[in-house]
Amino acid sequence: MPFYFDYTYILLLPALFFSLWASARVNTTFKKYAKLKTTKGLTGAQAARYVLDSNGLRDITIERISGNLTDHYDPKARVIRLSDSVYSNTSASAIGVACHEAGHAIQHSVDYLPIRIRSAIIPITNIGSKLAVPLIFIGLLLSAFSYSFIQLAYIGILCFCLCVFFQLVTLPTEYNASHRALQIIESSYLLTEEEQKAAKKVLSAAALTYVAALAVSVTQLLRLLLIVGGGRRND
Repeated sequence: MPFYFDYTYILLLPALFFSLWASARVNTTFKKYAKLKTTKGLTGAQAARYVLDSNGLRDITIERISGNLTDHYDPKARVIRLSDSVYSNTSASAIGVACHEAGHAIQHSVDYLPIRIRSAIIPITNIGSKLAVPLIFIGLLLSAFSYSFIQLAYIGILCFCLCVFFQLVTLPTEYNASHRALQIIESSYLLTEEEQKAAKKVLSAAALTYVAALAVSVTQLLRLLLIVGGGRRND
């Protein structure tokens, strides 16, 4: 059975270019506003600590990690890890990112539904992401001998659907964390109005990377459906 994989990559190109642009934009935006030192002079770690304490989350610790924009909240360890460019930095960029991660901690504390779903499906999503392509490939290969094997390919597509769903649930999780962060920054006067606008631009740029990730996943799913559908017609 012939395989016609190449032409389907055309579907992915717009999403891939969007993803590359979004990644470049978040880096350039962060660097731009990393030069804007804040009036109060709070570091990223101090701002995150303030947000956590204001929400009764004093047991959550803050650690420094290496890397650039490797910031994240670990709900199992109950620790916020801030990168070198955020932890001790006093810029609007650092404050925005640090408070965003604190926003994730707040989501877990209030049992925010999207993040609860996201956390619950991580194990099966990891399994699905590893099985999807091998199952599709094996299903298409064996379908040349018996049509019934095409079902393996469709099982692979279902596995990939888990990855798409994960990206979909991630969107409201990230936007909500940024919304919480900006609300606290504004109500607590952690930043001036100009600094708030800078932090918002940084978080908006970061959010676009998740939109791009979803776009890539959706177009990849469409591509896989075309490949399996084409394989089915060729049998």
